[in-house]
Amino acid sequence: MNGKFENYIGVFDSGVGGISVLQELTKLLPHEKFVFFGDSANAPYGEREVEEVQRLTINAVQPLVDAGVKALVIACNTATSSAINLLREMYQDIPVIGVEPALKPAVDAGYQKILVMATPVTLTLEKFHELEERVGTDVEVIALPCPGLAGRIEKADLEAEDLQEMLSRLLYRHVGKIDSVVLGCTHYPFIRKQIKNILGNVPFYDGGAGTARELKRRLAERDGLRRKKVRERLSSCPAKRQKRKQSFTSGFTNRKFKSKKPFGVYGSGGLFPFRERIYQLCAR
Repeated sequence: MNGKFENYIGVFDSGVGGISVLQELTKLLPHEKFVFFGDSANAPYGEREVEEVQRLTINAVQPLVDAGVKALVIACNTATSSAINLLREMYQDIPVIGVEPALKPAVDAGYQKILVMATPVTLTLEKFHELEERVGTDVEVIALPCPGLAGRIEKADLEAEDLQEMLSRLLYRHVGKIDSVVLGCTHYPFIRKQIKNILGNVPFYDGGAGTARELKRRLAERDGLRRKKVRERLSSCPAKRQKRKQSFTSGFTNRKFKSKKPFGVYGSGGLFPFRERIYQLCAR
């Protein structure tokens, strides 16, 4: 352990999607420091074999653990479904928090026809079926695999015609037939507006806020919450080389985090070694 990120919270996603979770984490835990790694070089995970997702996830988070993070958040539905139990066995000394489709909040709110948008892997694994059996037995749950959608979001340009066409193909048959939408991939909150343009004025649910609450609870159990507000938040941007993707990520962060100071993106885009894999996206 090199201690570079001691007392930081490590946040991991297969790409830029985890920033939507990071937003909720910083909102609920403003005193904490975060390091974020988005593995865009290997994105998307949602159409890979489970064993490959596990291998990629472990390869991505091991350097964070080695660097001393006090907790690990898997801000990726696919990686959570595929690898969370394995990670908890490997890293028993720190809390390992996952994210799951926010089906329970939609059910608790009284909705009866719930569309769950997620990657093919998330919807086929046992973890989702257990969730559906636990909370969704008295409602109609429409599981909608969205192959290629997370990968398309990684490319940015979210107002482009090809993305609109992709969403239209996925969603047209559900227009007027559902009363709520669960965004079961952390990339999808980026395109909430585009989905709403097709489905109309329906409520949306995602797992970011629930993940933040669970992290806070687990840290409080260990007396691990920071009491003093910190000025610096350390996070990463995806390990991808295109300048366009970096500007997209930085732009999203500026809007969603509402920082009073500008955010900057640092790093070469190289995959190795560790110091090149972790980009520093921090308030200056």
